[in-house]
Amino acid sequence: MSSNPEQDFVLKTIKGRDVHFVRFWFTDVLGNMKSFAVIPSELENAFDDGMGFDGSCVEGFCRTRESDMLAFPDASTFQVLPWRPESNAVGRMFCDIRTPEGKPFEGDPRQVLAREVQRALDMGYVLNVGPELEFFYFKDQHSTEVLDHGGYFDLTSLDYASDLRRDTVLTLEKMGIPVEYSHHENGPSQHEIDLRFTDALSMADAVMTYKLVVKEIAMKHGVYASFMPKPLADAPGSGMHVHQSLFDLDGNNAFFDPNDPLGYNLSDLAKHYIAGLLKYAPEFCCITNQYVNSYKRLVSGGEAPTYISWGARNRSTLVRIPAYRPNREVACRVELRNPDPAANPYLAFACMLAAGLAGIEEELPLQDPTEGLDLFELSRQDLRKQGVRTLPESLGEAVELFAESELMKKTLGEHIHGYLVETKRAEWNEYQGTVSEWERNRYLEVL
Repeated sequence: MSSNPEQDFVLKTIKGRDVHFVRFWFTDVLGNMKSFAVIPSELENAFDDGMGFDGSCVEGFCRTRESDMLAFPDASTFQVLPWRPESNAVGRMFCDIRTPEGKPFEGDPRQVLAREVQRALDMGYVLNVGPELEFFYFKDQHSTEVLDHGGYFDLTSLDYASDLRRDTVLTLEKMGIPVEYSHHENGPSQHEIDLRFTDALSMADAVMTYKLVVKEIAMKHGVYASFMPKPLADAPGSGMHVHQSLFDLDGNNAFFDPNDPLGYNLSDLAKHYIAGLLKYAPEFCCITNQYVNSYKRLVSGGEAPTYISWGARNRSTLVRIPAYRPNREVACRVELRNPDPAANPYLAFACMLAAGLAGIEEELPLQDPTEGLDLFELSRQDLRKQGVRTLPESLGEAVELFAESELMKKTLGEHIHGYLVETKRAEWNEYQGTVSEWERNRYLEVL
């Protein structure tokens, strides 16, 4: 037996629960889950020496000439997969990827977040996050035929997916992921499940698990779940609002100050953090909104924010201060509203944290809040005239801001930053060359 109690627990559980395979999970740079299976007898060696695999097969990892990689399983993330049979059961662990020399691999998104979390820890803070992920259920993956025409919080025969959601929530809880809310969202067949806040690295693992569980349970029910940011032109897009707060090492919420002269219960530290999010949001959009389709959600007149702004009672701002329990320290947090659920959670949380910490280090002043003004009613052009900065309008614009960003280069490292610039420029260029139905309908007969 090893001298590590978490590893011992895994080895005992595998024997006790008849686990025949353990899946090693990790993500590529874009946030797609990757996995290979290991038999239990290999595990002790894997904890000590890692398991080798070919990294050239993984998006954004490496070219063939330097393709040997090692996956080191994180014993604290071990869970038995509830949707697999109980006899001959299957477990899973998230992995950190290293080079054959044992160094952290610079293309591993999980370690980008771990590095940023450590930086916050060195400053005396822990980042807690609570994301709200929205998604759609469709009849199958080839069409956008919806299952219902329900709206916000509907509980009627319209909410055909109540059972699907219930199954999903129960499966998540079996895997040790506590769920705070689940409800029907605004769009037809659109749903939301919110995870209870925890530290950023555990939450990024939980988001990856959540997305897989939602899809697995949908498949079991014979339908398809999609995290595409804007699958339907005439319905709201799907977001991943991220609630975040810094706690000090004694467990106090560093964002909370009941004597805030503005009346928001926000400390100076929280205001600098928000100022950092606002300053750097255009530069990290390529991470939080990483696809061509992401920008179909971030449009004037939509329900997603496009303007660099903050407020409490204003849901059209980029950063909102939720006020459900205004005077409770533990509930004090800020909510970033532009990310979508197709983002890689490791990189998204790392970039938000980097932006917030930069705001604190640079002691950035916080602009005035926007209250009482519905920004959704104003076009980008109107707002720019008023001097209000906006998020990028397209992936093309986002990738160029990202390419120039020193903060993004520093946070992600040259390997991931360079890969994303190259990949996202290629995606944008390919999109620019496609001719859409809209163009044909608008121009073919008249030009």
